[in-house]
Amino acid sequence: MIKPLFITLKHFFKKKLTIQYPEERKKMFYRTRWRHRLQRWENGLERCVGCMLCADVCPTDAIYIEAEENDPENPHSHTERYAKIYEIDYGRCILCGFCVEACPTEALVMDKYFELAGFTRRELILRKEELLDPSGTPSKKAWLGFYRKGDPKGPATVIPKQETPQK
Repeated sequence: MIKPLFITLKHFFKKKLTIQYPEERKKMFYRTRWRHRLQRWENGLERCVGCMLCADVCPTDAIYIEAEENDPENPHSHTERYAKIYEIDYGRCILCGFCVEACPTEALVMDKYFELAGFTRRELILRKEELLDPSGTPSKKAWLGFYRKGDPKGPATVIPKQETPQK
């Protein structure tokens, strides 16, 4: 009986940390990953090629994709296919980041936007139009957020394809 009372009294006299939420925002850690976003290439075409690797690797089946053939006169992406329908159900998503790691074109990244609440389950399903970046938005490297500052292995280096050593 004395031990729980002691714990309560110990926390009672500590300084309270209160943030006035809509006006003030808590500073997020630099590796924070929340909401997904679909990126574009510099010329405005979509990076997503509809390969469905992100949907395959998702442990909760929160991602739904329908791919379609790309029209050469009005292309959506650089390849012959693109994602016609791309949906993420945040009612199922556990924000594990497996989908980001599986994406071969770095079309899918996770940002620090954390306001994902909704009043209905339908509001928790984000469609391609809501996930896709507007044209001109600078792209973000998906793997940059996963490294620690001062990583003992050093910073990650990217070797261009033409300079890759051949066996």
